[in-house]
Amino acid sequence: MGTETEGFAGLLRLLKERSGRSYGVLARQVHMSVSTVHRYCNGDAVPMDFAPADRFARRCGATADELVELHRRWILADEARRRSRATSAVTTSSTAVAGRATAAGAAGAPAAVPEPSAHRNASAPPETFLATAPTSPGPLVGRDTEVERTAELLRMPAGTDPVLIVTGDPGAGKTALLDVALDTARAAGMRVLRAEGAEPEAELAFSGLHQLLSPVLAEAEGLPVRQRGALLAAFGMNTQEAERDPLLIGLAACTLLGRVAERKRLLVVVDDAHWIDADSLRTLGFVARRLHGHQVVLLIAARDTVRLTGLNRGHRTLELGPLDTAAANQLLDQQGCPPTGLTRLHVLDQSVGNPLALIEFAAAHAAGRAAPVRSGEPLPPTERLERSFAHRWRQLPEETRQILLLAAADTTVVTVHDPRVWLPAEDAGLVRLQSGGVRFHHPLVRSALYHAATPQQRRQAHLAAAAALADAPDRQSWHRAAAATGPDEDVATALERTAERTWQRGGYAEAATAWNRAAELSPVPDEGARRFVHAAQSAILSGQMSWVEQLTDQALALTDDRSLRALAALRAGQALALTPQRAVAAGVLLRTAEDCLAVYPALAREALATVALVAYYTGDPAQQHAVEQLLPRTGGERGKDLVRLWTQALTDPSSDREGLLADLHALVGDANPPGELTALGTIAWLLDETSLALTLFHRAAHRPTGPPLPAGLRCAAGWANLEHGDWDQARKVADASAQGAADSGLAHTAAAALALHAGLSALQGQTEAARTAAEEALASVTPHGSGAVVVRARWALGMAATAEGDHDTAFAHLRMLFTAEGKEAHYHASLPGLADMAAAAARTGRHDQATLIVEQVADRLEHGSPRQRTALSRARALLAGPAAAPHFTAALAQPGAEHRPFEHAQTLLDHGEWLRRRLRTGEARVPLTTALEIFRRLGAQPWAARTTSELRAAGIRQTAPAPHALQALTAQQQQIVRLAAQGLTNREIGERLMLSPRTVGSHLYRSFPELGVTTRAQLRDLLDRFSAAGTPPERA
Repeated sequence: MGTETEGFAGLLRLLKERSGRSYGVLARQVHMSVSTVHRYCNGDAVPMDFAPADRFARRCGATADELVELHRRWILADEARRRSRATSAVTTSSTAVAGRATAAGAAGAPAAVPEPSAHRNASAPPETFLATAPTSPGPLVGRDTEVERTAELLRMPAGTDPVLIVTGDPGAGKTALLDVALDTARAAGMRVLRAEGAEPEAELAFSGLHQLLSPVLAEAEGLPVRQRGALLAAFGMNTQEAERDPLLIGLAACTLLGRVAERKRLLVVVDDAHWIDADSLRTLGFVARRLHGHQVVLLIAARDTVRLTGLNRGHRTLELGPLDTAAANQLLDQQGCPPTGLTRLHVLDQSVGNPLALIEFAAAHAAGRAAPVRSGEPLPPTERLERSFAHRWRQLPEETRQILLLAAADTTVVTVHDPRVWLPAEDAGLVRLQSGGVRFHHPLVRSALYHAATPQQRRQAHLAAAAALADAPDRQSWHRAAAATGPDEDVATALERTAERTWQRGGYAEAATAWNRAAELSPVPDEGARRFVHAAQSAILSGQMSWVEQLTDQALALTDDRSLRALAALRAGQALALTPQRAVAAGVLLRTAEDCLAVYPALAREALATVALVAYYTGDPAQQHAVEQLLPRTGGERGKDLVRLWTQALTDPSSDREGLLADLHALVGDANPPGELTALGTIAWLLDETSLALTLFHRAAHRPTGPPLPAGLRCAAGWANLEHGDWDQARKVADASAQGAADSGLAHTAAAALALHAGLSALQGQTEAARTAAEEALASVTPHGSGAVVVRARWALGMAATAEGDHDTAFAHLRMLFTAEGKEAHYHASLPGLADMAAAAARTGRHDQATLIVEQVADRLEHGSPRQRTALSRARALLAGPAAAPHFTAALAQPGAEHRPFEHAQTLLDHGEWLRRRLRTGEARVPLTTALEIFRRLGAQPWAARTTSELRAAGIRQTAPAPHALQALTAQQQQIVRLAAQGLTNREIGERLMLSPRTVGSHLYRSFPELGVTTRAQLRDLLDRFSAAGTPPERA
């Protein structure tokens, strides 16, 4: 690496480290792959244009002086790269070149130059890179490994990950590889469904899903009524009132594909997924996570995974990188008139290993129209390819050019009415005529033709598309917006209606885009500002926080209206509150609240509500105090103002619990929209009304009107499900939150989902998975920025250690739920772990330390919720020794124990142990038996095993698993069990069997109860006993 490159990369690294953001988050924000960002920061590559580095630096918060210095260093590094490449080209000129590529010409094709078609203009300018129409696709060259990977996907049995994502630059051969997979699937008797992304449709909610399911949509009649209604409503095909919950849409798609696959194994192919709308991608991600066990395989191609909302985490990827020189030469030799000599070197050099570029430049040479290459000034491959396609388009008859441009604007508005119009385009290799429509030869063709047209030509195409879409108002409004040449209130109003409808369907990113464009088209500045603020609110829900900043800045630049400016400042603060800059957010929002107190008290309350959320995230007493001081000055009537109740419950759910609970019941009604129901459910959970909370969350999820809650904001529902004993649903919520966080780059939400996963895994005895998730959560946030997450992750680590019987480690983690002075580290999240800390202390002889903490919080808990009083009494009982009886009685007498089964079973187990140790064996059997039933029902294996041991000591023996229990498992579960018994980790097992570590853990979780074991060591002993008893080997 030269000093120039290192200087450029060093400044990028400095900016990155200072930003505090991960490579993944920054890559998503600047629309680059993580590997590309790594290469730039490590000095392994220098961008050919300064724009990517500029975007990256601005996202990192670079100053104006730093941007100037970065640009200077890039110029030096770029010049060094050019010198290096020139030297490499000279060295390579005398060597044989080889590589791997996509063959577009058949081997052994005639070497003569094809005769130009009659309709083609022979007087094309020599400087234009024109390629003759590529010959028919042949076998893939140098892609043996990639072809085998896709073939393996088609052969994989049910139960393995059925998703493969193929990535690569434009022209890398993704579509060709998918075509090979399609041919293989059809030859194997599989059914195929295919969708192709298109840039003009990327903002149309559910358009990609509609394209994919159209061939089988008639079978939707057999779906459950709610699923069918939601699916058809998403497609705009249901005029009746229907639920628009993405969960129902996902279930409908999953059910429909599953039914199609019942008759014949199904391959679902999505090409150019980076141009598929975000709602369709989220639905496909939902479906992909539920395909295990179905005869459905999902093969996706995209330029990268960064923009694959809902699909960019947890699935296998196959990257089609640049071709090596051997395959590149092989591909050139297969063309009709392969270039030679210096021209060949130029083609190899300028193609940069891109298969489509190799084919097109070779064809340009064959046509005699290849322009001289200016050494040292390579153009990006995409620009060269677009020039090539655009030149072909200009040589076509006028009628063909017009219909092609219309198709480039919207493929759905054209059909093959007159094949003679399309044949010149097909001869030119631009389109393929298929039954029922036209398909572009390559996605780049569509982009190239669209951008090759003049602005007036594109405008006419959009107007024609809008005229043809009178029955599709959302798509029509986008075409009208694309055709607008300046401010137009009619178009802005239409686009705003589109935004509102898209919002109602939960398509927040698309709604924000529509409001953004409507604002740009608004002739009245205040109207534009209002729409920018709407766009910012929608962008917050889509997780695009950096975009919110841009939108609010645009709104502030347009208006002097105090209410709009206050609202814009509020949205900016709300966005900051979801980033690591929570202290900054709290300051912005508190100032906004103070500014609005006199004139806009409702806005002041909303600002304080967000500060309250920040205070809950951080656990910062100063932020709590600031909210408590300002809230009484904002007005709002108790029992009628949800925002006020939300703020009070978030900052102090204990001191006036009865009053807050009365206000909560007063606000719950039959007509609450989903957002209100979710807020009310969260308040109920904060007040330890778990059953009511789950009822409200369920109503919110199934309310047919109004947008659903984004997946990234559901962790409160997950903890409520964990407390209520519905651990499978809690796991689903954690998965949804993690996926939502991954889509939006929200580190706190991702860590919160990990902490929830860790807690669930710990209670189920999956201690390795619990530690991994908890440690990852702790590594991704800071205690002062995400105190609630840190406390819950520590609790999960403590419970994992408890599950393993390591009570010293358990106490070390659980002690950290409280400060050195014995106060709560987090005013809400610490309290549920009080009794667990006391249990670990009692087992390790640390009674005095634990008693100090218990009595520090006793005054608060004695007047708290029944759950808090139970935790206090249980903690006192565990530390009281012989005097524990009244404390156990008090703990078991609290109401609502059935709503928190695991905690109730813990108290029963503790009580039973205490009774048995005092030789009151008969009395101990009842609580121990009840506890065992609960633990087994929940799947809390470590606690079930401990209870079983206590019952055995009390004279009650449990039935051991029969030798045939192993044969009752599936073949794959037997494989996993035997590998786990050998000492392999979940990750190592997954690598052997091509499964994700989480899938392995799930199989073990289901297998352990069947075998009657709770640890891997017990599993090994059990298999040894089965072997000694002559248990037959695993099933085939």
